[in-house]
Amino acid sequence: MGDILTPENLGNLLMLCFLQAVLGFDNLLYISIESQRAPLAQQKAVRFWGIVIAVAMRVVLLFVMIQLIGLLSEPFFRFAWEGVLTGAVNFSTVVFVFGGVFIIYTAVKEIAHLLSVDQLGHGVEHKGGKSAVQVVTLIVFVNLVFSFDSVLSALAITDVFWVLATAIVLSGVAMLVLADAVTEFIEKNRMFEVLGLFILLIVGVVLLGEAGVAAEHATHLEEDVIRVFGYPIVPMSKTTFYFAVIVLFVCEIIQTGYSRKLNGQRRTQSRL
Repeated sequence: MGDILTPENLGNLLMLCFLQAVLGFDNLLYISIESQRAPLAQQKAVRFWGIVIAVAMRVVLLFVMIQLIGLLSEPFFRFAWEGVLTGAVNFSTVVFVFGGVFIIYTAVKEIAHLLSVDQLGHGVEHKGGKSAVQVVTLIVFVNLVFSFDSVLSALAITDVFWVLATAIVLSGVAMLVLADAVTEFIEKNRMFEVLGLFILLIVGVVLLGEAGVAAEHATHLEEDVIRVFGYPIVPMSKTTFYFAVIVLFVCEIIQTGYSRKLNGQRRTQSRL
């Protein structure tokens, strides 16, 4: 027990919990938005089981990655079309590309639906547009995509399985506690649902950027960075991402307040 509860392991656990909390924001946002597509009576259960199953699978993914980290990080293909497409591809690249494209597709599809005439006329009925099983499956899948990034980041801090698994479980508990509150907030402030979808759109772009340097992170060879027409595909930093999210929220809050002020002035003038 003394070898397990060392100051180094406890310090790594605290750092990993913070990392999981930071990286888990976009995941929690997706869960809150996607769960609203399930039948209204089953939405809370969908969020609960979606998170529980996803956390369990994340722990399994962690164990597999620890065992196969060398094989997963080794590039298995290299583009050699000089001046057009160069760089290396590994398993991480494939996951990030697939996940990024899927998230961008989901965000664009939902934004288009919000703008459709059908959505304007039947917004409440759309709640049951997907079955509970479909929504849970999507939540688990996207959670695994998000977790791939966080697990890779966590492995850079420590390779002690119990430390990593504990951080993942604690982050899952935090999501269980916060998921209902975030969903309720979005329900009461529907304009933030659109904002959340645009944030997910940015997340998809971030994942595609991560794909460009996934192989380079493993091999530390600059030529393994994927380049298109000579320009490297590089990820957006987490600092830039969260700055963009904060700016979007501030703009939405100011715009909402300004719209209410204008509507109030118009109502006052109409009474005169």
